[in-house]
Amino acid sequence: MAGAIASRMSFSSLKRKQPKTFTVRIVTMDAEMEFNCEVKWKGKDLFDLVCRTLGLRETWFFGLQYTIKDTVAWLKMDKKVLDHDVPTEEPVTFHFLAKFYPENAEEELVQEITQHLFFLQVKKQILDEKIYCPPEASVLLASYAVQAKYGDYDPTVHQRGFLAQEELLPKRVINLYQMTPEMWEERITAWYAEHRGRARDEAEMEYLKIAQDLEMYGVNYFAIRNKKGTELLLGVDALGLHIYDPENRLTPKISFPWNEIRNISYSDKEFTIKPLDKKIDVFKFNSSKLRVNKLILQLCIGNHDLFMRRRKADSLEVQQMKAQAREEKARKQMERQCLAREKQMREEAERTRDELERRLLQLKEEATMANEALMRSEETADLLAEKAQITEEEAKLLAQKAAEAEQEMQRIKATAIRTEEEKRLMEQKVLEAEMLALKMAEESERRAKEADQLKQDLQEARESERRAKQKLLEITSKSSYMQPMNSSTTALPADLPSFNLISESLSFDFKDTDMKRLSMEIEKEKVEYMEKSKHLQEQLNELKTEIEALKLKERESTLDILHNENTNRGNSKHNTIKKPQAQGRRPICI
Repeated sequence: MAGAIASRMSFSSLKRKQPKTFTVRIVTMDAEMEFNCEVKWKGKDLFDLVCRTLGLRETWFFGLQYTIKDTVAWLKMDKKVLDHDVPTEEPVTFHFLAKFYPENAEEELVQEITQHLFFLQVKKQILDEKIYCPPEASVLLASYAVQAKYGDYDPTVHQRGFLAQEELLPKRVINLYQMTPEMWEERITAWYAEHRGRARDEAEMEYLKIAQDLEMYGVNYFAIRNKKGTELLLGVDALGLHIYDPENRLTPKISFPWNEIRNISYSDKEFTIKPLDKKIDVFKFNSSKLRVNKLILQLCIGNHDLFMRRRKADSLEVQQMKAQAREEKARKQMERQCLAREKQMREEAERTRDELERRLLQLKEEATMANEALMRSEETADLLAEKAQITEEEAKLLAQKAAEAEQEMQRIKATAIRTEEEKRLMEQKVLEAEMLALKMAEESERRAKEADQLKQDLQEARESERRAKQKLLEITSKSSYMQPMNSSTTALPADLPSFNLISESLSFDFKDTDMKRLSMEIEKEKVEYMEKSKHLQEQLNELKTEIEALKLKERESTLDILHNENTNRGNSKHNTIKKPQAQGRRPICI
């Protein structure tokens, strides 16, 4: 009995010691994760667990977002998870998203995972039209998104229609023009082909560098009222606070950069912005929802802290991260260069092999032709020899007949003809015999000349036969020499031992000279980037002009019209923010 009671007590004590847990689902831009969290955990405990799981060190940009009563809220780090107004049913869902945006993505985003998460989030906001993007810039951004997903363009792989299932352009842009999906794909692919050689992280960074110049990038909008009760929009971003007309989210009516704000106070649903310049009036506004006010205050504090942090020396952690990122970038660059060299050597070897095969085939054809020419020369020589023999026999026969005719003439002359008639006849016969003998002599001489010519032709034919045999021997010797070269070259792409030697001897010992060379290459890339930016703007203008004729004016949205007006005036995101600073000494009147 005592043993049973003791066992029950020990079991109950173990049961009490086990912490109570609840299930949390974390949704990132490209994955979902579930964790068992203890009831006593605070927001920081859960946030740190998620960051460790993702391998993320630039945690200051991100947060855990949830929705309560159609209002967006962020998990507080110093408050228990279950003390927030989160749904009670499990799993409790949070979205891991970027809460604050960098001023300059290329300088501030160090880790590749950070860049990737920002890329996915900004891309979704553009496609969902939460960030306005003009049509020509949408096509360019789509080409970088394709480069990040598919790698280098290969016409044999990326054939017509390979982007049919991809969501790359906002629906507003697609509906604005009388263009088929094939026409959009053709324009996207034309730019995609120019991005050859860019790795995924480079393509994503190029995407962010273009997107960060869009007017609505990184801006959180809130409906507010000023002291007069006028409805306005408050925009909070990395540069400061901006006041917008509700119908125009692109161009602020006035801006308060963080470095010109002395204080932001919040009391009883009313916000007060006090500029550093005391000559400028204090700006007050209010919002009807308490949760929205708290969110505005959180974003103001967080963005201001990051604004000041950027203007100070990097912390030791950030310096270490940037050093690691530089080394990693240098290592990847060397790997890409090594792979490019190996690829180039392999292509050269294949070209050499193809050239040798082509040359061997050409030599075989030449050998075949030389052999046929030799056979024809032998046949011609045989015919000429036979003809010369016949001509020589005919000459001998004619000479024999000429000798017989001469003998007959001598015999006739020696014969005495007694009568005049016989004499006349005899003279006539003698004359005829002489004429015949003369003709025979001429024919014999002509036949002799023809025989001499045939002998000369026979000698030339035999000389041609000798040269053809010599050329055939040379070609045969070359073919036997080319054969081992061809076999070794054909086997080259299969294993490439020289390439393995390069790969095995590759070392990533970064010396000062390597880092200096890398720095020089980076500076060179910056200069090239400025040149490319000018070329890029020309391309954007060219595309805009090209598709302008297909635009349906009646489908233009308010933001399209406002963007075109800003473009015609030469306004951009940055100079519209600077304008209120130049006018800042006048009293604020909105």
